[in-house]
Amino acid sequence: MIETIDIKKAYDVVAVRRQFPALRREVKGKPLVYFDNAATTQKPQAVIDALVNYYSNYNANIHRGIHTLAEEATAAFEATRDTAQQFINAETREQIIFTGGTTEGINLVAQTWGRQNIKEGDEIIISNMEHHSNIVPWYIVAQEKGAIIKVIPINENGELLMDEFEKLLSEKTKLVSIVHVSNALGTINPVKTIIEKAHKVGAVVLVDGAQSSVHLDIDVQDMDTDFFVFSSHKVYGPTGVGVLYGKKHLLESMPPYQGGGEMIKEVYFDNVTYNDLPYKYEAGTPNIADTVAFKAALDFTKGIGKDAIRNHENELLQYATEQLEGIDGLKIIGKAKNKISVISFIIDHVHPQDLGILLDNRGVAVRTGHHCAQPLMDCYRIPGTTRASFAMYNTKEEIDALIAGLNKAIKMLR
Repeated sequence: MIETIDIKKAYDVVAVRRQFPALRREVKGKPLVYFDNAATTQKPQAVIDALVNYYSNYNANIHRGIHTLAEEATAAFEATRDTAQQFINAETREQIIFTGGTTEGINLVAQTWGRQNIKEGDEIIISNMEHHSNIVPWYIVAQEKGAIIKVIPINENGELLMDEFEKLLSEKTKLVSIVHVSNALGTINPVKTIIEKAHKVGAVVLVDGAQSSVHLDIDVQDMDTDFFVFSSHKVYGPTGVGVLYGKKHLLESMPPYQGGGEMIKEVYFDNVTYNDLPYKYEAGTPNIADTVAFKAALDFTKGIGKDAIRNHENELLQYATEQLEGIDGLKIIGKAKNKISVISFIIDHVHPQDLGILLDNRGVAVRTGHHCAQPLMDCYRIPGTTRASFAMYNTKEEIDALIAGLNKAIKMLR
């Protein structure tokens, strides 16, 4: 039975934690402290139950069946589309394209809109803090088309140099693809301003919302972005599901991404006509079960409330920052004035991987390495960082466990 949380009361992290079965386990004899939320979040019981319920009671392929199970599965699948539409305030449900995640969403746009519209000599603008999934797809298109990639630089605090961005914009700019929130720094970028300036030169804008979707209120209409992508598993949902939002005229003008069932109207050997949105981009049998359970994750997050979650996470970030700054030889990488609950750091004469292993021995899960942001690490002239990222269920006591683990690890490694 799922516990009901009264969101009108003060934020009750203990009640929140009870919803997540994984948080009850131990790792190497210690209570699990899970600080790898920027990589993926743990799943509440409501999501797990939704997944089990689909497979137990109405497992069937969707859209084309007329029997009861197929109709129930189709209704549940499409209900997630409606919920995702509301979650990001898209104008219509047809603008919600289900993908395998943020990476696939970016690749879909690159291989359809990008290959169709980017020509030799055109320019693509990205930033120095992009995840590899928002670099490599554009690199592939640029290599194929003879286009040029330009990069918005950052300052020492991990903030975009907006004056430099404006200098990069020109009539040659065809696309600006920008991360909303940096997975490695936690920086929140001024995407609304970026979109406005990019549109003035006629450029299309894609916003990578992999990290922002779980922390920030998303309104794609107010943002006026042309494309927005995010992943289920960052928002307490299953892996292998994501959303691509696009402005309708762009989605309708783009060619199909994959061929097969569902994305067609009629097929002949000498002629094929394609389906309407959103099905034009959803070839084959989709990830039905995880998409159905994705709705439970969005409902769960909405039920607790992003404002309450954000306030809790900001308290954790402030507390962790104060505690970490007290450790001799530790340097925080990324001190943007506007950031979410991600904190990355390096420690003198201590390799991040060694640190991660020793923390794991104490049950503390952090992420180490370049976080799929190697150009960003090169910018700071470091091989990587240790990253702790916080979620709705983390506590100050867990941060104390992290600090104790760091102090012990430092003594062992120096």
